[in-house]
Amino acid sequence: MSSFKITGGKKLQGELIPQGAKNEALQIICAVLLTEEPVTISNIPDIRDVNKLMELLEDMGVKRTKLSKDSYQFEAKDIDFAYFETKEYKEKASALRGSIMLLGPMLCRFGKGKAPKPGGDKIGRRPLDAHFTGFAKLGATFDYEADDSFYTVEGANMQGTYIWMDEISVTGTANVVMAAVMTPGTTTIYNAACEPYLQQLCKMLNKMGAKIAGVGSNLLTIEGVDKLGACEHRMLPDMIEIGSFIGLAAMTGSEITIKDCQIKELGIIPSTFKKLGIEMEFRGDDIHIPAQETYEINRLIDGSILTIYDAPWPGFTPDLISIVLVTAIQAKGTLLVHQKMFESRLFFVDKLIDMGAQIILCDPHRATVVGLNREQNLRGIRMTSPDIRAGVALLIAALSAEGTSIIDNIEQIDRGYQFIDKRLNAIGANIERI
Repeated sequence: MSSFKITGGKKLQGELIPQGAKNEALQIICAVLLTEEPVTISNIPDIRDVNKLMELLEDMGVKRTKLSKDSYQFEAKDIDFAYFETKEYKEKASALRGSIMLLGPMLCRFGKGKAPKPGGDKIGRRPLDAHFTGFAKLGATFDYEADDSFYTVEGANMQGTYIWMDEISVTGTANVVMAAVMTPGTTTIYNAACEPYLQQLCKMLNKMGAKIAGVGSNLLTIEGVDKLGACEHRMLPDMIEIGSFIGLAAMTGSEITIKDCQIKELGIIPSTFKKLGIEMEFRGDDIHIPAQETYEINRLIDGSILTIYDAPWPGFTPDLISIVLVTAIQAKGTLLVHQKMFESRLFFVDKLIDMGAQIILCDPHRATVVGLNREQNLRGIRMTSPDIRAGVALLIAALSAEGTSIIDNIEQIDRGYQFIDKRLNAIGANIERI
């Protein structure tokens, strides 16, 4: 197990280039199974979860060719179905949350698929019902072996149909979309997730020859086609990393320019951080955050305390709730953070309290942050990263704190952030990997 040793209290200055979007990558890479023709994907982030998924595809028989530091060509001509029965497959796939999205394309192209119950962050209940209910409505059957937590789906005679998504699940919608693109007939998916990641997947599939209408809305109409072909696709910059860098700049009083953000794809992320009093300037597709001595949390029109809460897109993404919470620590004013979608995501605030933050954890979903307004600094402590986003929130707190902090279990951070220590050290941070 590795750790970060952080010497805090340093002002940062410079430019940061966001990595490719992690959550998009996990969907896009699974989609290469839908065709035997070559698929080229660029702007792939070099992070643990994505690398493990690509290695898993290679083990399955997918040919992967590296074209540049962030571009690969995939060719899924010869899939080894015997591999799905092996202990190695169960162990590798169960360690990855994204492995569940192998089922949709396998079901669509081969009429069958197998996957273990996936891993990922322990941030609360993350049921898979939306995935399997959608498959069942298309005419597939599934079996769950409770003894080894293994799912098997079969769908040799699937037919397009109307599907109401019981949950606005991004991965569930992605899986059902991939299962439907070569299913005969018309499939209508209502209450679909419409996050930019899902939009990117649909755009890529359409380039491959799929017929998906309604992209960007919660109503998707899919006309099944006979086959899909080759395409080239470039992934968006990671909006979660962009939001993390905005929070980092504010907490450390630093001047940072975030390059090539594709601002139109960020939704309400910039405006939500502006509600915390953070100044920012859009320079083309770059976001410039000036050094601010103070930033003041907005109040509502009637003077009451601001609440920031997560919601399905186009609402505020739950992956940035941890970042908003930590950024409010040094603001002027009070903020109520309401994490509606996951009940265990705020359980890292005890570490922030130990550092000197004024936070009241009201219940598993809500925390009240009373901003310090830089009247006192956080203090460095030793702590453990519980999940990807909380880990980066703790890193931001440590970079703003007096003294030295150590964050253990940074493998969690590495799952979602590419070389974060090297990139931040390049603009003035002091982070040592130990």
